[in-house]
Parts: sequence; C-alpha cells; structure tokens
Amino acid sequence: MTKITMTESEFKEFVEDIIIQIEDALEDLDSDIDYESSDGILTIIMENKSQLIINRQTAALQLWLAAKSGGYHFDYVATDKGNAWQDDRSGESFIDTLNRCLSEQSGSNIVLDLE
Repeated sequence: MTKITMTESEFKEFVEDIIIQIEDALEDLDSDIDYESSDGILTIIMENKSQLIINRQTAALQLWLAAKSGGYHFDYVATDKGNAWQDDRSGESFIDTLNRCLSEQSGSNIVLDLE
C-alpha cells in the first residue's frame, strides 16, 4: 500500500467526491436514514438517532469516520484494484468500514454501492 501524494486542493476534491457519492447512495436507500452536509463534514443520522460522522482532516490528508465502534482514519492509497481510501491501521477499505458501521448502528444490513 502506497500513500498517494496530493495537494491540499486535490485532497479536498477527493473528499468532496466521496461525500457526494455517499449522499447519492443514501438517497437511493429505502430507509429512514437522514444526513446533513456542511464544509467537508457529513453527518449520517440513523433512525435510532445514532450518528456517523465523516470529515476531512486536511493537515494529515486523511478521511475520518467517527462511529459508535470507534474512530477510523483513512489514507488515499494505490492498491491492486486502483486508488482507494484505506484504514491506516487495519487496511480495511473506507466503504467496507462505512457499510459495517452503518449496519451495526442501524441494526439492519446496509450496503452503499459507491463508484
């Protein structure tokens, strides 16, 4: 896994892209999950009022996810399958972590299909 070198503006663009993809995927779900987005921070509000927060950490060029199960930090890396956000500790992909946390907090199986 090789962390991709990028400028701050490129980083912000990558984060904005993933946030838009998540918002679109949430809109496509047949569920009562709500969300609010503002200045690089996406708050996902579950039906049971628990929340997941996705935000950018510009100084570290990382995408962060806060969930009941913990805090996760993702680097943008080159992988065998292309570039992807990957947890800096476990190596789990961002989308796998997000889907797992959404499912755990909602109590039902949630799978967001991101591009």
